[in-house]
Amino acid sequence: MRRRTRSFVGAIAMIAFVIVYAPLAMALADSRIAETPAVVQSVLYAILGIAWIFPLMPLIRWMERPDRDPA
Repeated sequence: MRRRTRSFVGAIAMIAFVIVYAPLAMALADSRIAETPAVVQSVLYAILGIAWIFPLMPLIRWMERPDRDPA
């Protein structure tokens, strides 16, 4: 698969992931985190804000792989 195609497929997958992840993170924040002290809330919001990166890193690496030379 060419890099351009991988980038397109990866972008669609990332959008789908964020569409699922964002409401789940908001529901978790609304139900559980709102009851904690402000310092704990800040830490948990920061964790939720960057947690989406870790499951998507393999996808991003796959998308950015160089094309193979046809040999």
